[in-house]
Amino acid sequence: MSAESSYYIPHEAKWPIVGSIALFLFFLGFGSVLNGGNWIIMAVGGALLVYMMFRWFADVINESENGIYSKQVDVSFRMAMMWFIFSEVMFFGAFFGALFYARIFSGPWLSGLGEGGAAATNAVLWQGFDYVWPTNGPGELGGNFLKMGWFPLPIINTLILLTSGVTCTIAHHAIKDGDRKKMVRWLLATVALGFLFVVLQAVEYKEAYAHLNLKLSTGIYGSTFFLLTGFHGFHVTMGAVILLVVMLRGTRSHFSSTNHFAFEAAAWYWHFVDVVWLGLFIFVYIL
Repeated sequence: MSAESSYYIPHEAKWPIVGSIALFLFFLGFGSVLNGGNWIIMAVGGALLVYMMFRWFADVINESENGIYSKQVDVSFRMAMMWFIFSEVMFFGAFFGALFYARIFSGPWLSGLGEGGAAATNAVLWQGFDYVWPTNGPGELGGNFLKMGWFPLPIINTLILLTSGVTCTIAHHAIKDGDRKKMVRWLLATVALGFLFVVLQAVEYKEAYAHLNLKLSTGIYGSTFFLLTGFHGFHVTMGAVILLVVMLRGTRSHFSSTNHFAFEAAAWYWHFVDVVWLGLFIFVYIL
């Protein structure tokens, strides 16, 4: 890392505009697919987005390894990662908020419980509706279903993710001690556990669809269950991919005991994913 204290001014880059075009094409194509169109535009946008990410990150990695960045840039990277994780907290907070609102407020109101016009709402609109969570609502959207239990796959996945947090921490301490080979070994274990979590979640989804009749369309319970666990699974997948890239960089002699923020950023993200899962396990599976 450069020891210069002057304010770093990045060079001109074409990647922001390339990324904007890629996102525009991707969501334009996605909207077309939802309305019966073909997937070609979405595929082009997705491919361009992946290409942009590879090239842009390659530029940043090369600049970092060549000692171009100053301490001020390191602080900027850390602040950016903190704000990104904060935005993720808000993202999941919105879905947890929807879950709590449905369980604590709207469900009881529809059954006539609560203050104000709840009794009238039940008598006029949903007479006879008896609210019990989990529910697919008074309209019984999606038909009869069974709740997803916390045993065995969810508790196994919880242990897997918590273990991956431990292996990630061991890898972090290894690079802080300058032991790159140990870091790579423990990151490999972390990545393997992460992808194992995703595979078991896919098995859980298959069980939900095939035997529990639990789907995204199964009322408020089905929608909140799959949105929360599905987005979390996506984050686990992305986190495992990021850690895989960090691990591969480690095999190429990147990082040192004093210059390894890319690893730290990935570790912050991974521990955030762990914490979110604990909330999901408690409020979605157990309570």
